Amino acid sequence: MNSHRITRAFSLFTIALLATAFAACTADESIPAGKASSPTEAYKMLYTAVKAKKSGDIKLMLSKDTVRFAEGVAAQQKKTLDDQIRNGFSRTTFAEKMPAIRDERINGNFGAVEVFNAGDNKWEDLPFILEDGGWKLAVGNVFAGSWKRPGIPRSVREQENANAAGGNNIVPYGNLNANVNTDTVNSKPIIPKPMPMPSAKSMPVPGSNKIPIQRPNAPAPNGTR
Repeated sequence: MNSHRITRAFSLFTIALLATAFAACTADESIPAGKASSPTEAYKMLYTAVKAKKSGDIKLMLSKDTVRFAEGVAAQQKKTLDDQIRNGFSRTTFAEKMPAIRDERINGNFGAVEVFNAGDNKWEDLPFILEDGGWKLAVGNVFAGSWKRPGIPRSVREQENANAAGGNNIVPYGNLNANVNTDTVNSKPIIPKPMPMPSAKSMPVPGSNKIPIQRPNAPAPNGTR
């Protein structure tokens, strides 16, 4: 009898635990799109809308500046607005299940959360802004310069600590005082250009005592300065 009660109690506890975990990983469907009460909730609602392919709800989860930004990019690329916003401006929405979310930061009307990008194996710091009674993705505000980072992301702090522990003074992501979300804006690496090959005129003629004319920045022949 006692073992039956213990088994039943354990089963109820397990069900409650799973229900709590599921609720933590999904958006509250009772809250209308565009009315998220926190940046974390806003991301969950955005992710859910992307997976459901509800372009109307996706648009409601974007700030006004982000919608304007999307319209401009769509016009340049000759795409529709729905095509431009279907992934929610983040590679994290490519995940089959709700990705891990951490480090919510809020300062006034500006907010941010880190979301794990499994494809690139890194944390993305996503910007949000409180607008019209709800938190919305603020990628367009980043480009417009109307969003301020509400604090240093946890991934950056962890990298700084790792650098300090290893005696490395390099500051990741450049100037942390800038209002640009470096995880959202795609930047191309600077690729050094190859050194130009010397022309035929600058090469010595075989069997000749002629010394080639030295050009600026060219290395001096052996034995000369």
